[in-house]
Amino acid sequence: MTAKEVLTCFSETLLQDERILSLRERELLTKLLQRAREKSVISSDGYSAASSAIIDAVGETVGQRAFSVLGSEIVQCLLEEYGPATEHNIGVPLTVRGPRPPQPTTGSGPRPPQPTASGPRPPQPTIASGPRPPQPTTASGPRPPQPTASGPRPPQPTIASGPRPPQPTTASGPRPPQPTTFASQHETAVSVIERPEFLPAQFVVLDEFLVPEELNSIIEYTRSREGDFQLSEVIAPGQTGATLDYEHRRSRVLMDIGEHQAVVLNRIQAYLPRVLQKMGREVFPVTRVEAQITASNDGDFFRNHNDNGQDEIASRELTFVYFFHREPKAFQGGELRIYDSKWENGEYVSTGNYQTIVPEQNQVVFFPSSLLHEITPVECPSLAFADSRFTVNGWFHR
Repeated sequence: MTAKEVLTCFSETLLQDERILSLRERELLTKLLQRAREKSVISSDGYSAASSAIIDAVGETVGQRAFSVLGSEIVQCLLEEYGPATEHNIGVPLTVRGPRPPQPTTGSGPRPPQPTASGPRPPQPTIASGPRPPQPTTASGPRPPQPTASGPRPPQPTIASGPRPPQPTTASGPRPPQPTTFASQHETAVSVIERPEFLPAQFVVLDEFLVPEELNSIIEYTRSREGDFQLSEVIAPGQTGATLDYEHRRSRVLMDIGEHQAVVLNRIQAYLPRVLQKMGREVFPVTRVEAQITASNDGDFFRNHNDNGQDEIASRELTFVYFFHREPKAFQGGELRIYDSKWENGEYVSTGNYQTIVPEQNQVVFFPSSLLHEITPVECPSLAFADSRFTVNGWFHR
């Protein structure tokens, strides 16, 4: 069999795979190409201008889906044959949506955060699956950035007795999930490095991150575990352990994400070298990874914070946020705002300038854990848990 015959056979096999193109997508694409051929002038290469545009637009998504299907299986085969030490040496293609954001100067003047809602928010009823935190005292939208926060607290093993009762303290920052150890089985000390004076709001976005079956599976798993979600906690500056702070963070988290943790983290591990290259950052030895599912319903938010500002979580190097939700999308808001940050008085503070990522289905965002960021208030009129803004969020430790 010639190389061309092998490629043709391979392409035909992938075309029949529902994970690459669903039946409805194939039918729609065929109709579009037929219409384009009927209505357009055919060039010497056998394609019309409209057909070429359709092929270019679809090719990127199909290519990434094909890699998602084949890449994870190839990676798994390599890991089984050679062991986990080869994980960081596997080169994979990367598709990034949008260029790296510009690096504005600090002299341009701060731009105030833009609230996503107008007018005061009405009182919200309780959700049957567990206690809802009290409403924040602010009227609408996020308050101006306050750089006293640290990152989420790492997840701890799930406790059967349910969420701990509210503790009225002045905490700030998220709590870490049960860590997953990668490659090296030993902990390494975090070296003290000189921090840059300015960090631009830098991030990388990947679309169509999971194949349709994986996406549907994690949605169903999340909805089925509603009763196991706990109130989100944060790490308070200068304190040991985590606490509740309804003025700083409101959401619920699931620390046990089951078999989906391996699916998401293995996929990220394959992309990681190219993501870091896109950011202009060096590949670093990953000692452990944290991951959790966060559910944000009506009125939920997370004020300005970074993810590695306290000793307990200082080794966090890279943050990732994977967005998923029920279709059709039943919420608004919940935008991820990443701020230009400057080093001041021993911590990073916001310059006021930020980049905004609107949650999109099956999309993952990566950014340095030192950057200040926030989640704007979510609007979910139905109040139903299944209609929430869901994320798998986590951190890679150096």
